[in-house]
Amino acid sequence: MPAILTEQLTKHFPPDIKAVDGIDLSIAEGKIFAFLGQNGSGKTTTVRMLTTLLRPTSGRAQVDGLDVLARAAEVRRRIGVALQEAALDDMQTGRELLVLQARLYGVPTSEINERVGGLLKIVELDDAADRLVKTYSGGMKRRLDLAAALVHNPKIIFLDEPTTGLDPIGRDAIWRYVEALNRDGGVTFFLTTQYLEEADRLAHEVAIVDRGRIVAAGSPDDLKASIGTDVVTVRVPGDDDNAARAAEVLGRVDGASDVRALEDSVVVYIKDGSTAIPAIVLRLSEASIPMREVTLSRPTLDDVFLRMTGHHIEADRSVTRPEPQRSE
Repeated sequence: MPAILTEQLTKHFPPDIKAVDGIDLSIAEGKIFAFLGQNGSGKTTTVRMLTTLLRPTSGRAQVDGLDVLARAAEVRRRIGVALQEAALDDMQTGRELLVLQARLYGVPTSEINERVGGLLKIVELDDAADRLVKTYSGGMKRRLDLAAALVHNPKIIFLDEPTTGLDPIGRDAIWRYVEALNRDGGVTFFLTTQYLEEADRLAHEVAIVDRGRIVAAGSPDDLKASIGTDVVTVRVPGDDDNAARAAEVLGRVDGASDVRALEDSVVVYIKDGSTAIPAIVLRLSEASIPMREVTLSRPTLDDVFLRMTGHHIEADRSVTRPEPQRSE
């Protein structure tokens, strides 16, 4: 039995918004699954249905073998949830908040103090445990929210964009906690993200979602390998017309399997990109199309996203691509 299963899960909002449009998922126990997509792609709506906060329009979903509609109360007891906005009481201390959460979940009184103390150490908040939450930084609040989701030892945890707004140090800290809990405790994670590096580093499996539909799924390595080519990006000055002209010219370069025109650049998927660069530069020169730079890289999840959706994912693209080879 998968930890999370959906069949044609759908959520429509009037008058005709298809927020989630027939999603099929089967996520095995003990895996980290990442739902990768832009804001508005249906990620949060899917999480809200799986965590019983929103009723599906149609289709079905099971979490830990339980139907999310028929057995909603049981589902809630078995999962941990940290949504985009941390639901924390600023007038409690970190310790008080976790103790209250443990009591609400029915953790035996004799175990609460030990469990809360252990969680505070795991998320590195033991030194700040008796300070009011309102004095915590954004990263500290995120870590406390994660601890609150863990206090009843759930088998499955949903994290909705857990590192949005955090600096690189805070983001890395959350990643390390997720990796450790999955590795040492076998916890299943369902996380939504618009950070390519987050999905690439953490997830055993990624589903790329666009406009409410899954357009690609697989391990990060398999998705990148599916491109099957090098990626050459040519930046051009001026407006979209230059990019469109360049795309038309480069579509005729030998070995080019796909060409995408963006605002100020053209992305060429081509075998043996290093050998192809001179031909690319020559074709553009002959067509009197100016260039700002040409870069060569191996495929990333951003390239998979671009190829499947026709546009880049917007969040934090600067951290997703390895340092390219550059020809000015």
